[in-house]
Amino acid sequence: MSRPPLPPFTAETAAQKARLAEDAWNSRDPERVSLAYTEDSTWRNRAEFVAGRSEIVGFLKRKWARELDYRLIKEVWTWNENRIAVRFAYEWRDDSGHWFRSYGNENWEFDAAGLMRRRVASINDLPITEAERKYHWPLGRRPDDHPGLTELGL
Repeated sequence: MSRPPLPPFTAETAAQKARLAEDAWNSRDPERVSLAYTEDSTWRNRAEFVAGRSEIVGFLKRKWARELDYRLIKEVWTWNENRIAVRFAYEWRDDSGHWFRSYGNENWEFDAAGLMRRRVASINDLPITEAERKYHWPLGRRPDDHPGLTELGL
């Protein structure tokens, strides 16, 4: 199974890869998201360690059951041969209606087929008011004309 764009990455293909990841995560479909990772992919997400697609699916199901109205923007920070570093911010609310913006960085490593074999994510949550939200598009893919992180001052 191949998952273009493939390494080695350029500025253009790294940005494409980040947008494809953003689109998949904004679908909030754990099975769809898991297909971008190798069968034995390893993650560190905050202080949680995940290994393999089935654990990825379980992790994402728990995440999106807790993080409601999830909307994400990713932006490439840097890249090289088979690695991409992104920064991101996502907004979500809990089941009590409290809003948060979560900021973070991810380091990605890909195999030759373009599947991510390693993901290391560091994330911090900031409580925000509903009036402070910046992401107002309908749930799903971020519209192409919606500003990115830099344009939003994030």
